[in-house]
Amino acid sequence: MDHATQSGLLILAGTPIGNTDDATPALRQALSKADVVAAEDTRRFRALVDRLGWEFTARVVSYFDGNETARAAELIEDLNSGATVVVVTDAGMPTVSDPGYRVVSAAIEADIPIRVIPGPSAVLVALALSGLPTDRFCLEGFLPRKTEQRRRRLAQLANEERTMVFFEAPHRVASFLADAVAGFGGGRRGSISRELTKTYEETQRGTLDELSTWAAAGLRGEVTIVIAGAEGSPIPIAEAVALVLERLAAGERFAAAVATVAEQCAVPRKALYSAALAARKESP
Repeated sequence: MDHATQSGLLILAGTPIGNTDDATPALRQALSKADVVAAEDTRRFRALVDRLGWEFTARVVSYFDGNETARAAELIEDLNSGATVVVVTDAGMPTVSDPGYRVVSAAIEADIPIRVIPGPSAVLVALALSGLPTDRFCLEGFLPRKTEQRRRRLAQLANEERTMVFFEAPHRVASFLADAVAGFGGGRRGSISRELTKTYEETQRGTLDELSTWAAAGLRGEVTIVIAGAEGSPIPIAEAVALVLERLAAGERFAAAVATVAEQCAVPRKALYSAALAARKESP
């Protein structure tokens, strides 16, 4: 490539999520030809390359949530100068619950070519292991850490019919599952996968009640949670919330209004309670 006359190339490269043997020859080739490597954690990236025994000459810069906006602008300058920039995360695919989106958007705006080197994905691995339907699914990633915000989001997902994938820190799995039981019901099926592709990989399957009991003692390692979608509800929960608010406006007590609408509309009562409570707080 003639760097003086041509724009560079942005490469989004998947990295192993646990087992270094999953690193691809295409990843090795991309790193060997890169001018710049934008890594979520530069120390982890260098440790990975050392374990693989690969050599590269690229300049390595950090590219994580805290500096993503500013760094994306710098990377675009490199790309406009003709550089080949490879973006890698700590594990898995860039932009999928990881940095990368901003530089991709900027590269598209600048008409810079983009290439993807596929790699392992905790989302797809956990889905395949879950035993739950995979024809339609959605990635919710990490939910808010604050309990009230997390419960509100789970309540909003109570009638989501697609299989849902979540990421969670091991020390928050128990509280996440407690909120999931409240939002979806303890009988909803799910799975918990930890340490995917590593030596002590483990997947536990069952109802949310069963998973909550299993995880109560605590977990270690990276955790991916998959939860089955709702089997279908006559109306979306947002419409059920509107019915609750109408009853409240007419003078009915909150708990009674929720119970009545939940039964009439066949929506989970706890999920409706949380969603209606949040809506009532937000209303004038």
